[in-house]
Amino acid sequence: MSTHAAPATTDGRHVLSLFGSIRPYDRGWLQRDVVAGITLAALAIPEVMGYTKIAGTPVITGLYTILIPILAFAIFGSSRHLVVGGDSATAAIMYAGIASLGISGLQPYTSQWLALASLSALLAAAFLVLARVARLGFLANFISRTVLVGFLTGVGIQVALGQAAGLFGVPSPHVSLNHVSGTLIKFWDTLTELGQISWATTAVSAAVLAILIVFARWVKAIPGGLVAVIGLIALSWIFDLASHGVSTLGSVPSGLPHIGVPRGIAWSDTTGLLATAASMFLVILAQSAATSRAYAVKYQERFVENDDLLGLSAANLAAGLSSTFVVNGSPTKTEMVDEAKSHTQVAQLTTAVVILVVLLFLTKPLQYLPNAVLAAVVFLIGLKLVDIANMREIWGLRRDEFWVAAATAGVVVAVGVEQGIIVAIVLSLILHVRRHYIPRDGVVFWDAHGQFALEAPTPGTTSEPGLVVYRFGVGLFYANAERLVEEVIGLVDVPTPPRWLVLDADAIDDVDFTGGKTLLELADQLAARKIAFAIADPGDRFRAEIDRFGVTAKIGAQHVYDSLEAARDAFHGITLDRKEDR
Repeated sequence: MSTHAAPATTDGRHVLSLFGSIRPYDRGWLQRDVVAGITLAALAIPEVMGYTKIAGTPVITGLYTILIPILAFAIFGSSRHLVVGGDSATAAIMYAGIASLGISGLQPYTSQWLALASLSALLAAAFLVLARVARLGFLANFISRTVLVGFLTGVGIQVALGQAAGLFGVPSPHVSLNHVSGTLIKFWDTLTELGQISWATTAVSAAVLAILIVFARWVKAIPGGLVAVIGLIALSWIFDLASHGVSTLGSVPSGLPHIGVPRGIAWSDTTGLLATAASMFLVILAQSAATSRAYAVKYQERFVENDDLLGLSAANLAAGLSSTFVVNGSPTKTEMVDEAKSHTQVAQLTTAVVILVVLLFLTKPLQYLPNAVLAAVVFLIGLKLVDIANMREIWGLRRDEFWVAAATAGVVVAVGVEQGIIVAIVLSLILHVRRHYIPRDGVVFWDAHGQFALEAPTPGTTSEPGLVVYRFGVGLFYANAERLVEEVIGLVDVPTPPRWLVLDADAIDDVDFTGGKTLLELADQLAARKIAFAIADPGDRFRAEIDRFGVTAKIGAQHVYDSLEAARDAFHGITLDRKEDR
């Protein structure tokens, strides 16, 4: 696949490029893109219909998420591969947020609930627009892959356990929307109802799960979800499964969605959903950017995070104005279309055309679809989100990050999705600060072969007699500046203090105000002990910072060396002078 770059102005700033996710286009790609789009529609239809069970919206709204929103992203986004549509994580956040409003008489699947769902999509779009204007695409990098794995794993467990009632045909837990119980409590409530199990419904669920698993493993050329939906619709119609206690969707409206601002919305609803919209915005930002980046790397293409923000905001604006719920960049649907060998968003546009045909002519058979089919589809989607492989890899490579991922997943399952995303953000920042707070520092010495090596900066450790070369392995800022002082003073406050203390600055890429003042104070403390303070191997930025803070002037420009070797040579050249001075 050929590469492409986003257009830019002469001063390097990107300009708006419509259909940047398609242009330039090779006509030889058209056949594969069209086939990929049809395949995506076949696979995604049961998936997005299943997401309505998580979102609490009418089943037809699932199809709406991959109609106009998918077109909006193709026009304004930059990723040639990202598929937008209904998503389990954002649907779960939205459900919890609407339920927490505590509106009297509010129930899922009603027009009032749907209006609030559409409003939440509009608010998410507003956050995305603001982020685009402020060029905040980089914020996606502040949610680490570790916590994203943990967050999605928690969402997967929550989603899978939430389908237990639908799988067995037992009454759903009676939970007040004024207080959204934890997933484990709801699951326990479901287990207490197993005495009312519907064996016919359980058989339908088992059949769907078997179809999905068999086709996913051994008949990959045919969409298992589509087979399950069509097959069970036919069986339900032929054998009248509803008369055997199997609940079905019932009447499904046909035609295009209502276009316009959600009706019956109060200002208090908007303010009440702001926190929910902010949570969804962060998940959309992190998940979509990670997915777009992965496929851009795979095909050696360029995508622009800030342009994708515009595409995602347009998609959510379209969702909010077309009677559906929030949409997100979907890793599962993106993988579906990629496996079908798509090249550009022409595949997604083809999907939208297929969905249009379904909405206009094929909704009537959906009334016979057992609800257990959607429960089984969503159950498997939830299991796929439980990323055991990555959790095991994190455990093996970074045990501390594993516990962060596990804590994030635990909060999502035990408390809720919104709380989970807050924990994910906080833990991401804690990981970042901790990594810089505890840098890889030590005393540099030269081994028998003349190669550099590090020893722990314990009192009494020297690089060679009279010389301590101390390496600080990260930028110097307010949280770790005191650590530098403590370790340096510990190295020089010994019975036989060194004559020189050299700060190896090759890894110090930045100095904040606290860090600059700390270096000045450290220079004074070393001078009071009659110890020469030198700095070696500073980068251009660090050199400029120490000049600006006055550190260079205090220690003398002759004590700032371009390399460790130069500092070591200088030390040996004035050893006798230093001895006489002392």
